[in-house]
Order: sequence, then C-alpha cells, then structure tokens
Amino acid sequence: MTTAPLTDEPFTEVFASALRGVPCDVVGLGPDPSPLPVDHWSRTVTASDRAVLAHCLGATLDIGCGPGRMAAHLAELGRSVLGVDVVEEAIEQTRARGVTALRRDVFGPLPGEGRWETALLADGNIGIGGNPERLLRRVHTLLAPRGRVVVDLAPYGLGIQTASVMLRTANQSSRPFAWTVVGAEAIGALAFAADLSVLATHEYAGRWFAVLTREG
Repeated sequence: MTTAPLTDEPFTEVFASALRGVPCDVVGLGPDPSPLPVDHWSRTVTASDRAVLAHCLGATLDIGCGPGRMAAHLAELGRSVLGVDVVEEAIEQTRARGVTALRRDVFGPLPGEGRWETALLADGNIGIGGNPERLLRRVHTLLAPRGRVVVDLAPYGLGIQTASVMLRTANQSSRPFAWTVVGAEAIGALAFAADLSVLATHEYAGRWFAVLTREG
C-alpha cells in the first residue's frame, strides 16, 4: 500500500530535501514534471558556468546561491562574493565550500545595499517571486553606480511565462509558488522598466545570458 505524498509543505523544506539528495520534480513549468537539476547545481562549475561568471566584476552578490558552486568559483578566483538564499541547507552547503553566505530574502534587508558591483541571477533565478520586473527593480537598489546584473535567460522565443509551480518528492509536495521564465528576447523591456540597460546578450553552448548595467 502506497502513501500519498504530503502536501502544503513550505518550499524551503522540500528544496532542502532535494539538496540533501532526495529526488525531486518541478511540477507546473511544462506539461509534464521535470527533475529539479540539483546534481548540476551541486557539482563544480562547467565551461558554460565559467562563461557566465567571466562577466562578474568586483564584489558580487550571488542571489539564490543554492549549494554555492558559482560563488565558490568566484571565491577561488580571489573575488569578494556573498551568497544569499532563503533555504538554510543551501547556506550550509555554500559555507561548506568556504564561501560566506547568509540566509536572506532578496526583498528583505541585505548587506552592502547600493555598493555591490555585480549581482548574479544564475540558473533561472530571474524567476524568483514570479515578477521579474519587481526583482530587477530590487536588484537595482543593491548595485553601486555603474554596477551590473549578470542574468541567466531562457532561449529566444519563450517571451515571459509565469506559472504556479510546486516541488514534489516521493513524500513531500510544496505549496504552489510563482515562477517566471524569461526568454532572451524579452530582457530588454524588463531591464528598461527597472531603469537598467542591456550591455550585451550572450550565448554559450546553448545557454543564454545577459549583462545589464545601472547607469547611475
């Protein structure tokens, strides 16, 4: 006799289980559930990760750092970097890589507001909160004058798609939460609405990302 999955768990609890190695699916981003790519986030950086990170200049805030592979690579290069995430397990794993990390919500108070030279939104984290314009407006306040945002994007043609999604393991289901996918062609309008400029859009081995700048 099987047991029905638990429901109405906080997102943070289910994501923490996934970070500990429990298989987890994302439900709601497509017609079928898809595996949460925790294995990718937990390993060392790939060539495409390095292509993204090459655009992180100066002191960098890694927003939604997860288990910390991106922040760890910057730290290994001698860069000043802080990881922030709402999931305690993510913070512990990032710290285990030797990186400073804090459990914080990007929309709450953060250290160094108005002084970060780069804000990193990797691995689709432009989707945080389901409102990318609001997120970029918040990131704008975190940046120093002429600071930049390095942001992963979906491929061209996907536009802006917001869905109600949840995380699901064999024994847990999270409460639904909003998440947004932003195609590469849509970043210009979002940047403009957040008083940011698109410095460049890049593609590396099928991975799209952009560099946005704060002019003042």
